[in-house]
Amino acid sequence: MAHVELSLSGAFVPQARTPAEAEFVPSVDRWTSTVAAAAEPCLVIDGSSVILAVSVSCSELFGLGKPIEAIGKTLVDAIRLIDFTATAGELDDSDVDKIPPLLAIRSERLARGLLRVVPSPGEGPLTVDAIATPLLDGTRVAGSLTFFSPVR
Repeated sequence: MAHVELSLSGAFVPQARTPAEAEFVPSVDRWTSTVAAAAEPCLVIDGSSVILAVSVSCSELFGLGKPIEAIGKTLVDAIRLIDFTATAGELDDSDVDKIPPLLAIRSERLARGLLRVVPSPGEGPLTVDAIATPLLDGTRVAGSLTFFSPVR
């Protein structure tokens, strides 16, 4: 049997909130600051698919430049989505609606799927696994949080 000890020095400890205080901090606001500092490729969009926060690694993965440059753009304008055919054509609107970040908002449920993107002009296509969850503002969906993992 192994013995494992964990050190809690320097650990992040979230600020305690009463249930009443938590109601005044929308889920989207809580996640934007977390995503901006995250090491993993992730982003937060609002209900209109506008990027509110993007991690540095996500920005690098998709060739978005500096994260601040992607904030305020719609997800579809920031990321060049392509299909899985040999011709790598752009996704049509009906397929764009099915990508996990947007599907999580529309369905109000967890969404997962593969995306194929062209990070920068002249680069080859990149396939990523995306897992998205809707973010609530009270009882309504106000956006989504998505984590990405390159498929190699």
